[in-house]
Amino acid sequence: MKNSTDIRYRVYLTFIAMCVFAIAIIYKGATIQFKEGKELLSQADSMHTKIQVIDPERGNIYSEDGSLLSTSIPQFDLRIDFKAIAKDTFNKYIEPLSKDLAALFNNYTWTEYKEILSNEYKKENRYYLLKKRASYEEYLSVKKMQPFSKNQNKGGLIEEPSTKRINPYGLLANRVIGLWRKNANNVGIEGKYDSLLRGRQGQRIVRRIAGGAWMPLDGSEVEPENGADVYTTIDLQIQDVVENALYAQVEKEEAVFGTCIVMEVKTGKIKAMANLGRLSDGTYGEDFNYALKKIEPGSTFKLVSLISLMRDHLVTIDDKVNCQGGSAKFGPYTIRDSHAGLGWLTIKDAFAHSSNVAFAKLIHENYKDKIGTYWSNLHALGLDMITGLNISDEPRPYFKRDSVEKGRYSLAYMGMGYSVMITPLHTCMVYNSIANNGKLMKPYLVNSVKEYGNNVMSFEPVILKDSLLDANAIEKIKETMNEVIESGTGKSLKNPYYTICGKTGTAQVADVIEKIGPNGEIIKEKIRYTDRMYHGSFVGFFPKEDPQYTICVVLRTKKGSNNYYGGQIALPVFKEVANRLYAMNMHKVNSVADQEKIEVALVPKNMKATDFNKIALGLKLPTTVQTNDKWVLQQKDSTGKYMNQVISISNNAVPNVQGMGLKDALYLLEKSGLRVTCLGKGKVVSQSVAPGSPVQKGSKIMLQLS
Repeated sequence: MKNSTDIRYRVYLTFIAMCVFAIAIIYKGATIQFKEGKELLSQADSMHTKIQVIDPERGNIYSEDGSLLSTSIPQFDLRIDFKAIAKDTFNKYIEPLSKDLAALFNNYTWTEYKEILSNEYKKENRYYLLKKRASYEEYLSVKKMQPFSKNQNKGGLIEEPSTKRINPYGLLANRVIGLWRKNANNVGIEGKYDSLLRGRQGQRIVRRIAGGAWMPLDGSEVEPENGADVYTTIDLQIQDVVENALYAQVEKEEAVFGTCIVMEVKTGKIKAMANLGRLSDGTYGEDFNYALKKIEPGSTFKLVSLISLMRDHLVTIDDKVNCQGGSAKFGPYTIRDSHAGLGWLTIKDAFAHSSNVAFAKLIHENYKDKIGTYWSNLHALGLDMITGLNISDEPRPYFKRDSVEKGRYSLAYMGMGYSVMITPLHTCMVYNSIANNGKLMKPYLVNSVKEYGNNVMSFEPVILKDSLLDANAIEKIKETMNEVIESGTGKSLKNPYYTICGKTGTAQVADVIEKIGPNGEIIKEKIRYTDRMYHGSFVGFFPKEDPQYTICVVLRTKKGSNNYYGGQIALPVFKEVANRLYAMNMHKVNSVADQEKIEVALVPKNMKATDFNKIALGLKLPTTVQTNDKWVLQQKDSTGKYMNQVISISNNAVPNVQGMGLKDALYLLEKSGLRVTCLGKGKVVSQSVAPGSPVQKGSKIMLQLS
């Protein structure tokens, strides 16, 4: 009886438990259906659908003539899902695959590849990195390999696409163009115009289908808006000339950095801007935009002093100033010239010989009681504000403005280019205003921004000051600047083909030390000098009669350098760039005298008559050689003018190859049966076998090159 009662209780408890469990299931089902249903359905759907971002194509950056300066190319991280590859498939293709990968990437031997891939396959690695940042061509090559040519579920190849920003011309104008990197603080045009270049992202809804692939849902796609294209004012040819000239000089002088700016006179367009800094390994690269770095300009600022004096009608260039032997005191301070012994000079000559004493006296004596007038002139020249080039955070100029008494003595230093810190671009802008007959132009680097060929925005030349000086004063200043070239510190630039106006500058290296306030504002600035380091500069424009380009060159010397004057280290860059620009863009033949100059300038070597005629025709010169089977020798007559002597070449006599280039000389001598050796580089200056001697086939002849 007792056992049956126990069994009955157990049955009842089991039944009750089952009922409670059933009720709980019903309750949970109802809760899921009516209370949590929508949320759970959404979660379930999200496991099978997602929003996929579609990146737009970043816009390109172009030079003024449409050459590509910066663009985006696809790249891929290539990975392998080994679990997706069947064992027999892997074993079948492992050896040919290893050989193909070794031939393509050339970083492992095929046996090393075979071992690596086999080990990863044993580990069932589902995300093995085969190649990071593979090019599009490499991706296509890998995609053709077996078993990767199968779909991802069988072939195992996973490609993760991205884009890489490149400059097709390497480091050319690299700092100006900038380099775009995702989630980075970008500089240059890439940084300032990022919002236009990057476009707008699109998106689409994708659903997971059988096999794990994702398929876009029809009608869910929002197309991305590709970035706009930026067209700059950069001239690629000029930029190339500037980069090469600057690189050669900074490397020669082992300079800390150098910058060179070329500005188009009438518009303010920046046609070239090169910036080269010495890197940790001793090479040079575009590491900073030194054209927008604050420096003390030194003697190039004397033009600002002269403009100020002539704006206020305080002097003429023929007025005289006493240079006091090259030393003068201003209160407790002594200012000296770099060369002693200068006495009374005209202002024109004082400028040409870069007298510190002369310009310190002129500014101090004329403005010590009316400092505000001097500041007004600096403001008129745009020297108390940023240039607004709009490619980076440009620093504001600095002027030492202490107490009134100290400020008066600071005027003396400002007169010669100290106690003031401006960027090389400011200096270039001021010199350009004189080249442009008194019009102060705003420098700019971007012509337009376009979307699908249509202008989104465009930029035109902006005149900041229409007339700084009257026409007579401008001509007098140009005359003064030309005197620097004729008889002053820049006389090595003098040439018979075009006239240059310019000024050398040298200043001890100084940096502004800023004290920052609690809100990030600058509450105090002071200048700190570095001993035995200098900025050497040269700024000028050409030709004097109708200036086309203004060029500003600044180099910072290494510590203790023997060469530090602007005429030693910056002037050669200006000379190289100016000569190349003149030859490329500006030379016109207008007179017989000009033609004679060209004939003298363009007779580098003896040449075949056909080549001579081509050059003469291209330059629109009189063609004096009537037979094309002859050779032309260039020889000077008694007046020093080059004359063309036509000669015939005989196979039986040793030809006269003196004055020829090595290529032509080798052609003629080897054609005659001679064996040629040579020493040196350049044109042939002498030959070991006299011209006209009988040819002995197989004999040797030695050529000495210049």
